[in-house]
Amino acid sequence: MGVQKFLHTIDEISTWAGKAAAWLIMGLMGLVCIEVFKRYLLNAPTAWIFDASNMLYGSLFMLCGAYTLAQNAHVRGDFLYSSMKPRTQASLDLVLYFLFFIPGIAALVYAGYDYAGDSWRINEHSNITADGPPVYHFKTMIPIAGALVLLQGVAEIVRCVMCLKTGEWPTRLKDVNEIDVVGEQLAASEHVDDEARNRAIEQAKSIDESARQRGLGGETVR
Repeated sequence: MGVQKFLHTIDEISTWAGKAAAWLIMGLMGLVCIEVFKRYLLNAPTAWIFDASNMLYGSLFMLCGAYTLAQNAHVRGDFLYSSMKPRTQASLDLVLYFLFFIPGIAALVYAGYDYAGDSWRINEHSNITADGPPVYHFKTMIPIAGALVLLQGVAEIVRCVMCLKTGEWPTRLKDVNEIDVVGEQLAASEHVDDEARNRAIEQAKSIDESARQRGLGGETVR
């Protein structure tokens, strides 16, 4: 397996996990809508709704971490970083990954595994409300999410090494983003000719790539 194929395989795993976890937002929305109906129209609030909402949102937040890292979308204070050359960026990233990322995420996986194991052993339930729902399945998300982020972190470290060798960032498996929406909207417009449409799409893509600062071109996942 080539290095680029290896990187894209890990990107695909993170993307699949993120998109699967994204469906939790549907469950959360349905849960809240039902509770609003019961609470304000039927005057029959549910005691455990707060716990359930927290668990759904927490699971969504944790499980999408690897996907966000795969898309290079985590918040970065890049007022200096964006002006650096790719090899300088890669060197800085590599140092930070080994100093902070790997130890921190490895500790999260290790501690989360024990944390979830203890919760399963005692059949832990929430103590926020009376007769709270079980929380051991929710705490299991901690080591799983940590492992996914750690796996994606390995891919990011390999990207840094490749950038140090070649002077360019390896391609990244990109997901559909706002630029694709711009293209679809312009394609459906009857008031824009082909030349103006293509020029606008290219300009939008150029702005997006400049904002990312890392040349993250690659395949698109639908």
